[in-house]
Amino acid sequence: MTPPDPSLLTTDPLDGDTLHEECGVFGIYGDADAASHTALGLHALQHRGQEASGLVTFDGEHYHSHRGLGHVSDNFKAESVMSRLQGSMALGHNRYSTTGETILRNVQPLFADFEFGGLALGHNGNLTNALTVRQDLVRRGCIFQSTSDTEVVIHLIAISQQATVEERVIDALRQIEGAYSMVAMTNTALYGVRDPLGVRPLVIGKLDNAYILCSETCALDIIGAAFVRDVEPGEMVIIDEDGLRSVRPFPDASPRFCIFEYIYFARPDSVCEGSSVYEVRKRIGEELARESHVPCDVIVPVPDSGVPAALGYAAEVQIPFEYGIIRNHYVGRTFIQPTEKTRHLGVKRKHNINRAQIEGKRVVLVDDSIVRGTTSTKIVDMVRQAGAKEVHLRISSPPTAHPCYFGIDTPERDQLLAAQHDVAGMAKRLGVDSLAFISVDGLYRAVGKAKRDSDNPQFCDACFTGEYPSALTDLNAKELPHQLSLLTEGRA
Repeated sequence: MTPPDPSLLTTDPLDGDTLHEECGVFGIYGDADAASHTALGLHALQHRGQEASGLVTFDGEHYHSHRGLGHVSDNFKAESVMSRLQGSMALGHNRYSTTGETILRNVQPLFADFEFGGLALGHNGNLTNALTVRQDLVRRGCIFQSTSDTEVVIHLIAISQQATVEERVIDALRQIEGAYSMVAMTNTALYGVRDPLGVRPLVIGKLDNAYILCSETCALDIIGAAFVRDVEPGEMVIIDEDGLRSVRPFPDASPRFCIFEYIYFARPDSVCEGSSVYEVRKRIGEELARESHVPCDVIVPVPDSGVPAALGYAAEVQIPFEYGIIRNHYVGRTFIQPTEKTRHLGVKRKHNINRAQIEGKRVVLVDDSIVRGTTSTKIVDMVRQAGAKEVHLRISSPPTAHPCYFGIDTPERDQLLAAQHDVAGMAKRLGVDSLAFISVDGLYRAVGKAKRDSDNPQFCDACFTGEYPSALTDLNAKELPHQLSLLTEGRA
């Protein structure tokens, strides 16, 4: 496949008003159709990374790989590609870059040859001390080939003085901070590990005698595999010819799973940490309605992520749920450069108003979050132009007032609407009759907790509260070397 010409691709300006998960991983051990099943698993995880994908296999003697920019279906549809990916072990990765262009050298899984053989590594999350560690590694003579924080782990494994692969991986991980769910593949085993806080998801599945490690349960469903359990926070699992075993290489810590996985990032048909994402989103809508309902005629979701919450909201208040906004599902994140004359029509590429359900009615719009507010403003304007009498906006997350440094692409704080205005100010900017967000405690109730424990929060909710669960070493560093400026091209 010929990769797309980056000069012809531009980020949709409205995509800057949404949050993006950075990666999805899928690994399988002991499967005759390892490559095909991995490609299908990556297809199910496409929502976690839409700019590039890669797949590495091992056939007992040789590693085979294919990486490309764009969607999974574009990269792995050719028989000429899939026929080369031989072996009963495979590791795949979907990537969403955080800033700058997507470049092929950053596409994972990353691969390196060691004295013990090959190792491929795929990572979902973000290492908050990667620049600091990289600076030390460069001083020690390490030569980096990518601008991904994941490569830091590769080099730490390479210079480790530990005796076994397992010990070298553990030695490397003990030197990094932040959020990570990683899957590594060597000549003889598949490794899966979550950081001690368990910020990002990772699950274990089984297909006949083959074991699977992947980001979400929906990737198991697509190939007919059974869900076994979550990889627990701070746990490393090793899968080899003897089966699966578990080690606990890190000190115990209070888990802080990312609560935004429930709100937006995970697919609604996945199960995260024992809870159905779809059911949690409906409960969020119910809580939102109990906290902030106003008299109205119709409940309308902002598709698609607002749908389950809107269903819960409508059921709670016994007001009709209607698809008053229709989404065009055939619009990708990138598109051929529009003319200045047509640029302002961007929102209509993705959304169109179903006027019959809007005109003359008091409308409650339900959406998952507000980032910069540009998309919300345009949607509200479209609803008003369709003849709505009133427009009330209800958000199924608390105000996003702080950037995420643990694997979600968010703008800097000065670009977050909630960091610049109170709720009344945001309502005025968006042009709505009223605006309300679910409370932090209401969100916790929806995910099965009585309320947030302020002394020991049960989730990572830093984007709402500003209380980051682990150190932000790179952010707080006074100086970083000039030659590392290329790192702004992308993270894991």
